[in-house]
Amino acid sequence: MHIEPGIVNGAKITLSYATAAGAATYMVKEAASAFGVSGAISLAVRSVMATAAAFTFFQVLPHFPVGVSEVHFILGSTLFLILGAAPAAVGLAMALLLQGMFFAPTDLPQYFINVTTLLVPLFALKAVANRMIAPGTAYVDLKYTQALALSTAYQGGVVAWVGFWAFYGQGFGAETMTSVLTFGGAYMLVVLIEPVADLAVLAAAKTMRGLNGSGLVTPRLYNAA
Repeated sequence: MHIEPGIVNGAKITLSYATAAGAATYMVKEAASAFGVSGAISLAVRSVMATAAAFTFFQVLPHFPVGVSEVHFILGSTLFLILGAAPAAVGLAMALLLQGMFFAPTDLPQYFINVTTLLVPLFALKAVANRMIAPGTAYVDLKYTQALALSTAYQGGVVAWVGFWAFYGQGFGAETMTSVLTFGGAYMLVVLIEPVADLAVLAAAKTMRGLNGSGLVTPRLYNAA
């Protein structure tokens, strides 16, 4: 999901400032909502946890360049289900920044592109979850089909945004089309793994009911909406 340097150049990159600003505005809205429900300490702790987890996903888990971008195991739906939308968003944004500052400075010019690519699908995932998961269902009680739908929504959103940036920056030439399709095909393989990871983490959480009310996880993990 890291757009390769040079894909979007010059004045075109200014669009990413606007899209990232929109994502940041929505993130603040979600943070304010989480603050109202769980308080500042819980929000801060979960955001730090999400940052550490996302940074580990970016740097430690297997990742490799394919076409116009890189394939990563982001586990965005896992972060959302365990920690909530706002902490997951903060964690993804901060992990990207830390990675760029200390390990991949060539990615910094594309930071707002990559933030948009990760956060907008996350918020779309939240909307899907709100529509698909019944109000009386805690996240620990999700079925595989539901986890698959959430993962597909998130990863599909990431692929769509990568495709958008590639075509926006390079046009609809045959080479760009091939690169985007190659990346998309490789990236969607993550969908085969992420729902299993989600269910494994949720199963582990189900055995740790003591976390309910601790502020270390999203309240919806154990409680119906």
